[in-house]
Amino acid sequence: MKKHLIHFLLVAVLSICSAAAFAQTTVKGQLVDSETGEPLVGAAVMVEGTSQGTVTDIDGYFKQGVAQGGTLVFKYVGFKDLKKKITQKGASVDLGVIKMEPDAVMLADVTITSSVAVARKTPVAVSTVDPVYIEEKLGTQEFPEILKSTPGVYATKQGGGYGDSKLNMRGFKTENIAVMINGVPMNDMEWGGVYWSNWAGLSDVTRSMQTQRGLGASKVSAPSVGGSLNIITRSADAKKGGSVSYGIGNDGYNKIAFTVSTGLSDKGWALTLLGAKTWGDGYIQGTDFEAYNWFVNITKRFNDNHQLSFTAFAAPQWHNQRNSKDGLTIEGWQTVANKYMNGDKAYKYNPSYGFGRNGQRKVSAHNVYNKPQLSLNHLWQINQKSSLSTALYASIGRGYGYAGQGLTSADRNNWYGSSYGTLNTTFRKDDGTFAYDEIYDLNETSENGSIMAMSKSKNYHNWYGLLSTYTTKFGENFDFYGGVDFRYYKGVHTNELVDLYGGEYYIDSSSRANVLPAYNKAAAAGDAFVNQKLKVGDVVYRDYDGFTMSEGVFGQLEYNQDKPSAFASGAVSNTTYWRYDRFYYDAEHAKSKKVSFIGWNIKGGLNYNITENHNVFGNIGYISRAPFFSQGAFLNSTTSNATNPDAVNEKIFSAELGYGFRSRFLTANLNVYHTKWMDKTMSKGIEVVDDNKVFIDRVSLNLSGVAAIHQGIELDFVAKPLHWLDITGMFSIGNWRWDSTAKGYFYDSTSQPVASWSGKTGIVHASGIQAEDHASMTVILDKTKVGDSAQTTAALGADVKVSKDFKVGANCNFFGRLYADWTFSASDILPNATKVYETPWRVPSAWTLDLDARYTFNIGNVKATLSGNIYNVLDQEYITDALDGANHDWKTAYGIFYGFGRTFNVRLKVNF
Repeated sequence: MKKHLIHFLLVAVLSICSAAAFAQTTVKGQLVDSETGEPLVGAAVMVEGTSQGTVTDIDGYFKQGVAQGGTLVFKYVGFKDLKKKITQKGASVDLGVIKMEPDAVMLADVTITSSVAVARKTPVAVSTVDPVYIEEKLGTQEFPEILKSTPGVYATKQGGGYGDSKLNMRGFKTENIAVMINGVPMNDMEWGGVYWSNWAGLSDVTRSMQTQRGLGASKVSAPSVGGSLNIITRSADAKKGGSVSYGIGNDGYNKIAFTVSTGLSDKGWALTLLGAKTWGDGYIQGTDFEAYNWFVNITKRFNDNHQLSFTAFAAPQWHNQRNSKDGLTIEGWQTVANKYMNGDKAYKYNPSYGFGRNGQRKVSAHNVYNKPQLSLNHLWQINQKSSLSTALYASIGRGYGYAGQGLTSADRNNWYGSSYGTLNTTFRKDDGTFAYDEIYDLNETSENGSIMAMSKSKNYHNWYGLLSTYTTKFGENFDFYGGVDFRYYKGVHTNELVDLYGGEYYIDSSSRANVLPAYNKAAAAGDAFVNQKLKVGDVVYRDYDGFTMSEGVFGQLEYNQDKPSAFASGAVSNTTYWRYDRFYYDAEHAKSKKVSFIGWNIKGGLNYNITENHNVFGNIGYISRAPFFSQGAFLNSTTSNATNPDAVNEKIFSAELGYGFRSRFLTANLNVYHTKWMDKTMSKGIEVVDDNKVFIDRVSLNLSGVAAIHQGIELDFVAKPLHWLDITGMFSIGNWRWDSTAKGYFYDSTSQPVASWSGKTGIVHASGIQAEDHASMTVILDKTKVGDSAQTTAALGADVKVSKDFKVGANCNFFGRLYADWTFSASDILPNATKVYETPWRVPSAWTLDLDARYTFNIGNVKATLSGNIYNVLDQEYITDALDGANHDWKTAYGIFYGFGRTFNVRLKVNF
């Protein structure tokens, strides 16, 4: 009996010890990218030494049981393996946010990642948007609108056509914001802007989207002024699998899409494909559209030292628009509401919408474009400290937009819905639709051919570039980046007659009468060229090529320790422009002389991590940037080869201070900035007509020495007070104002200096080359507010995880202190006059509320997500765009567009 008792006690003790040894603890946490903060979806979480494991969900979260004292191993393609030994005791352990470090050998591309700022390390104001946020919030919005809750950002739909949205940052327009996709620049080489309709669909393959406000730390030779936006797409890091989705929305919106990725195979191959079609009627009257999107990435990892990646994407589309000149005054919109819209919202009115004979649908605002972007990226990991990344890219753009032609300026203006905001009632039906059949009647009864005709404004381009970045380490704390940035661009700009609207021919007197006889033998021979009877397919108005070539070098040295980090960088570039004009010149004089500008920049910054929770940073820089081809380099880039003798580089000085706070429950950033923009060039043209309103010529004012100050304060935060609740917010207030006394000279359409003009005498050219012989104008902009961007913005959002599978969100956005865009009116432009410009009209403040929800469930063995969005839930009526009028008040403000009312979408996505 005693022996059995001893055996029993021994077994009991061993059992207790064994139970204690194998006590299970439930460990939870969230895996994120240490550089971008992006959740890592589908990362492997394994218990070391066992086959037990799980994967992270769409938000990067996981739960895994492990014995006390056991070790969890975290694995994700493109990141270093990470181990965590579980020493805490208890039934449940929360590891919080776990940051995984990218593997230098496994990086998709150094060119890409070198343009990405890292929190608590890179001393710039930065906001990062991950693909989960894009998927939840974007819906049927335009791509830039996903950033509307970012400090200093103002995004609108402008006229409201598909892809016609705009993005401003810190008061600077799109042409002053550097937009990159995978580190490759996207801004137009002639005027600097971006057409967002060319990039629709990228949201489905975006790995991360980051804005760097101000100077930023992107390593390219031509930096931004207002900020930069870098969109990074998936490549070798894409998880094996794919998805199919179908979405519907208001006004006939439909989108069907698929993605598929092989993941990285054992032999080092990875393939990602995207295909999509989007179509609909458009929220604005008559803005129907059809768009296709495709994306392909093929990556081959040869070994730990070499990786080659080919990326190609495009978004061919057509869409009907509302012209920029279709914006009305407030009273004009009230007239539309009372006269045309039958109780529907007035701001949906589109003056371009109408019908021809027999009810045939006709348009005068139509856009077609396709801009495939091809990029070949090679990564060479030279050794553990050094690498070389090279991107060779090409963009082949083809497309056009409609441009109405007319014998007189009045005829041309009849294509638009307004003239300086005054509602145009010519060629309008009783319901407000455009009476295209009346243009047929006008042209058929004319003895001079078509009085009004339609042309395609064709803009083709071939763009090639090389961006190569070398990076290496010096010791333990210094990183060096250096590289070259080469670009070559040819833009072909031709207007081609596409519709004579019943006429037998068209005489392009308004532009061909301005041909220089000395340069054009046809015009010198007599009136045969000037009065040439043109048919469909013939060229009108313009026919020229614009060339841009840029060569640049850049370098950056970074110092990194646990607490301090700093960088100093510089770049030099040479930008050369020239034209080849087939319209206004004969072959001997068709090519302009080349004009070159040396640009440079220098900038630096310092970040100091005071503790794990607090950091401060500052940056400062100076930029000397070449003027744009179409705004500064030439006196009239559309009609003349004459270069601008007053063209100089724009200069920008910027400084910024910031503070950051990080904890498990709260992340917050506060920064103050000051930017001085100097030597900006502006131009404005007016048509000179005789006393009978017959067109004589076009006179342009070339204004130089314009300056502005952009300064402000920005705050943003993310709070996680409860595991099921995320709260986001931001507040931004700017003081953006013009600050200059600028002087400009007048030139005619052939860039000859002008002394005076009138309806009786026509154009009187300057008798000499001295400045005093030229007509000039002085414009005083003394603390005049910068328009076109809300100077006060705020946002507050909340995301609630109702359950593991159900999530809802709400976002409220406010914008105020939006001033009408400052512009010249025809009455402002007078020879030898001084114009003091006052502060533009201040648009009423507004706010909107958006809701979103998503529910995840299983269909058999696959995961499905049903999601939906409602934008402007309360159907607020508010103004987003306006031009300042003569009296700087609401009565004279024109070019007004309103934001969309309540809209919605629902999407089902199935992952496999």
